[in-house]
Amino acid sequence: MRIGIDLGGTKTEAIVLDDDGQERARRRIDSPQGSYDDTVRAIAELVSAMRDEAGAQGDDTVGVGIPGAISPKTGLVKNANSTWLIGHALDKDLENAIRLPVRLANDANCFAVSEATDGAGRGHRVVFGVILGTGVGGGIAIDGQAHTGINAIAGEWGHNPLPWPQDIDGSSETSGPACYCGKRGCIETFLSGPGLSDDFVGAGGEEANAREIVALATLGNPLAAAAIARYTDRLARAVAGVINILDPDVVVFGGGLSNLDEIYDALPNALEQYVFSDACDTPCVKNKHGDSSGVRGAAWLWPK
Repeated sequence: MRIGIDLGGTKTEAIVLDDDGQERARRRIDSPQGSYDDTVRAIAELVSAMRDEAGAQGDDTVGVGIPGAISPKTGLVKNANSTWLIGHALDKDLENAIRLPVRLANDANCFAVSEATDGAGRGHRVVFGVILGTGVGGGIAIDGQAHTGINAIAGEWGHNPLPWPQDIDGSSETSGPACYCGKRGCIETFLSGPGLSDDFVGAGGEEANAREIVALATLGNPLAAAAIARYTDRLARAVAGVINILDPDVVVFGGGLSNLDEIYDALPNALEQYVFSDACDTPCVKNKHGDSSGVRGAAWLWPK
């Protein structure tokens, strides 16, 4: 059986899939905060409990999606939002604790693999998976397998500059907001949930999260409607940058902001303005597996 773990900043989810991809067990726990040893221990205990529940035994495999990557140079975790993971050989430490083969991948890569395998990207050879949530990530799946790249950063579109910066409603995008990575104007600072909230407040709105801003826009609030319009245009520019380089067969959206219907209504026309082609036929679709797509993709890190 395949065991998948999605290690998030606040929640950790586990799933057990049989050889046909059918779910045999699933569980969520709160993620340990600030402690690497506690994280390893929690995952090991979760895997043990899930194997018992599913009746798994013997040659099971474990795939783990993390908010970061394993450096090909050092073999240690890098680029992790959960900073206490950075600098550790998490895959090796988990193998020692679990006594099973372990594969690690970036959580956005796991999302892309899941949707390419049996989700909204099924049947497409090259899938670009987009995560629009507390952060902004991206992953690439080719023939159902994660493409990580020589530096293990393939698909990391969230930490590139927002393309074609503009002056909108008196506010310049040129320098952009500060990002936790140390740079300014990253796509993540504009397209994450907190980025949408900051943009709304900066334009004169009251403190509100992304879901509340969408609700206000639905009720006719002009500031909220303008914030959503800015968001969809920025999303179109960011996605167009990926299409101009990768030209994927499909773009699949995940994360909390993927539930915005406005994305799918506005993107086709907006992309036409920015994609370097006489037409843009790239499907941009919502995920099939919701917030469980990442954990499924982690399990699918081990092919049949």
